[in-house]
Amino acid sequence: MAKSARKSEEKVSDTVEGFETAAKNGTNALKAGFEKAARGYDQILGYGKDTVEAYTKSATAATKGAETLHNELYSYSKRSMDESISATKALLATKSVHEAFELQSSFAKSAFDAYVSEVTKVSEIVLSAAKEAFEPLQGRVQAWVDVVQNSRAA
Repeated sequence: MAKSARKSEEKVSDTVEGFETAAKNGTNALKAGFEKAARGYDQILGYGKDTVEAYTKSATAATKGAETLHNELYSYSKRSMDESISATKALLATKSVHEAFELQSSFAKSAFDAYVSEVTKVSEIVLSAAKEAFEPLQGRVQAWVDVVQNSRAA
């Protein structure tokens, strides 16, 4: 009976040790998992902050580009209207049909040249504004890939 009691006592002791080891391993795993999650959270939080800053810079650049575009279009419209009014006045002051025809032809050529020049200028402004607006956002996809890879590696 003493042998049986000892065996039972050993089995209980082994079982208690097993539970203690399992609890200790579980605690360590939980602690390691929590620390890993906290590091991942910090990385994601940092990524989010950087992304908001990039979007803010992008919006600022887009706003400046839109303002530049607006100012250029306004200036061109005003110049075009002034030139049209001047040409109309000059056309009404002509003495002959031939003179009116030459004046109108000259005005049409200069108006077309000004239009082509303005379209080129507007295209350059739009391209520049788009480039400046997207520049801060270009690295965000790679930054997200880095965050995910670092989280998986940790």
